Amino acid sequence: MFAWVAVIIIYYFSFSLLFDTPYEHKIRQSTKTLKQEYERLSERYDSLELVLENITAREKGVFRTLFETDPYDLDVEQSEERVALYEKNVSKSKRQLTTDLTQRINELSRKTDELENSWKRIKELGDDLGEKSKNIPSIQPVLNKQLTLLTAGYGTILNPFYRTLKSHQGIDYTVAEGSSVFATADGVVKEISDKSSTLGKTIVIDHGNGYKTSYSHLLSVGVRRGQKVQRGDIIALSGNSGLSLAPHLHYEVRYNDLRIDPIHYFYMELSPVEYQRIIRIAQSGMQSFD
Repeated sequence: MFAWVAVIIIYYFSFSLLFDTPYEHKIRQSTKTLKQEYERLSERYDSLELVLENITAREKGVFRTLFETDPYDLDVEQSEERVALYEKNVSKSKRQLTTDLTQRINELSRKTDELENSWKRIKELGDDLGEKSKNIPSIQPVLNKQLTLLTAGYGTILNPFYRTLKSHQGIDYTVAEGSSVFATADGVVKEISDKSSTLGKTIVIDHGNGYKTSYSHLLSVGVRRGQKVQRGDIIALSGNSGLSLAPHLHYEVRYNDLRIDPIHYFYMELSPVEYQRIIRIAQSGMQSFD
């Protein structure tokens, strides 16, 4: 009996090693097919990665030639900050980490209380404004859902024609000619200048509460002087008129005749994260197009 059992066991293992059952054969063929597909995809991925690297290198080269500076990389900056924080915390003892965490929780609690009080105060001020809030610029003048159109912010940047530093008192959007330009608040069209000026075709809207906005380098104007407009109305098409390096829109916000940074007047359409991102892009030191 033991001999027969031994023979059966040996036969079973020998058969298992030399031959596949129908199910095992099906699984083996499926695995082989998946392996071949994986190898094809790996080769395709390597090829696409090489093409992407070449395109990225060419884009960076064009950027350096045009703006005379390296392009910004927000992801790398955030990655470096995370690595530095990790290296700082990994060497601390558990007691020190507990102490630091407690302090941070207390600090966050304090800041939360401050933010709540600030929010209540802002809400009260907003409620007091009532209908006047419609006359405060609060959206972007062009469609910019991906926040990638902004090329120059408010501040001192490089002049594209004279290669000297100048004060740039607005922001530039690189949009294609013929893109819609929107009124950013309710108001009345105060000025319309022609393309012979440095800023090209320009619209100035008076919002009646100390605020004015201007939209320059336009292709065409869709409003007339004295016309009332509402926030979101299409008032013009963007262009390349005036002293302009490439098609774009130059947008300004003025309060009591002083030009102020428009980046703080997009609050109706930006989340806190998007607001922080567009501020960092605007502060990246890029060159204006006018």
